Amino acid sequence: MNKDDHELLAPTTRGTPMGELLRRFWTPALLSREVEADGAPVRVRLMGEDLIAFRDSKGRVGLLDEHCAHRGASLYFGKNTDCGLRCWYHGWKYDVDGNCLDQPNEPPQTQFKDRVKQTAYPCIERNGAVWAYLGPRETMPPLHDLEWTTLPPSHVHVAKRIQQCHWTQGLEGDIDSSHLGFLHSHATPLAVSPTAGVPTRTGSFDNTPRFELMTSRSGIVQASVRDAGPNEDYWRVGQWFMPGFTTIPPRGGDAPLHGHSWTAMEDGKSVVFTFSWHPARPLRDDEIERMETATNFHVHLIPGTFDPRANRANDYAPDSPPAAQPWMRVKYFQDQDIGATESMGALYDRTQENLGNTDLVIVRVRKRLVDAARDLQRGIEPAGREPQDYRLRPVSMMLPKKINSWSEAVAEPMDARPGTYREGI
Repeated sequence: MNKDDHELLAPTTRGTPMGELLRRFWTPALLSREVEADGAPVRVRLMGEDLIAFRDSKGRVGLLDEHCAHRGASLYFGKNTDCGLRCWYHGWKYDVDGNCLDQPNEPPQTQFKDRVKQTAYPCIERNGAVWAYLGPRETMPPLHDLEWTTLPPSHVHVAKRIQQCHWTQGLEGDIDSSHLGFLHSHATPLAVSPTAGVPTRTGSFDNTPRFELMTSRSGIVQASVRDAGPNEDYWRVGQWFMPGFTTIPPRGGDAPLHGHSWTAMEDGKSVVFTFSWHPARPLRDDEIERMETATNFHVHLIPGTFDPRANRANDYAPDSPPAAQPWMRVKYFQDQDIGATESMGALYDRTQENLGNTDLVIVRVRKRLVDAARDLQRGIEPAGREPQDYRLRPVSMMLPKKINSWSEAVAEPMDARPGTYREGI
């Protein structure tokens, strides 16, 4: 990556090209369960901004600038009561829209609350997550129809964690299918059907897949294709949606699907939401239990935090016995992914990379982001923000080696139509 593109992609604070682009999209800010009506305010950090979330007496979620518009005291210590957050320093009170409702330290004849506005961001709740829009109100799009936002709550499970690296480093791990047979070769077996003619462990995969890409309005559809015998290939097809949403191709049977949302907290730290969902039925208790015990797509957290127990301080193996080499101790999929992407450093200098053919999708995603940020600088709003642009789901399937159009072959199972689902392989 050249220096100019790297320096444009890296910073996400307000006023930077990438920071302004990211603010044109709705992003998960916190879990719904983090805030209770008239309960304690919660600190939120997104794209370099310090914010305070609270749920008012009517159940509405507000997301305000942390510092009171009066003299800057932190609203984290505010009193959440009677449909507003009251600063504990002088009592100024704000509603979820940032309107100043009260200035109790001012005499009635000199109050000017109608002229005071606390910075506030719109919030929408869907299936256990609170989404926020940090961009200009006049360009605010509808919330996108990612499948996990459109289903009944019983079909969806959501979790959150903090990752100590740039948001794109983790995102790129999701769309990098060529690492499966290496990083995860000794982890949990893939549940591939024994009748499909595909080896049942990632380590037995064809480790040099070819890649097919298809551009969509909302992002990129990317397929990794592996040899599965003389007549068929094994296709794993996932999506990257602008700006930071990924889906993971399914691993076989009637299993739930999984995806991530990647958002910068600051330039070397990200917040990751893991969404697990089944398009056609409620999640079973045993499936939710497996998600919460965190063996694959979810992670164990340090109690009372959103920090993973497997982290840099313990070499991503807090409970593993000694081994001949450090990598042997890291047992679980997500711990391995986190370890690999954090090991690059908080913000890796991409001008030092040596990219190959298997990095094609990563190159395309970076170019899409950089081009969109530069377009926005010229006054061109990003495309692909309509809800329907996100109505795709990941698939895995066998296809004949001689196929006229792979995109046509995967179109129907990839279409996120309500009530439909094709089991993965």
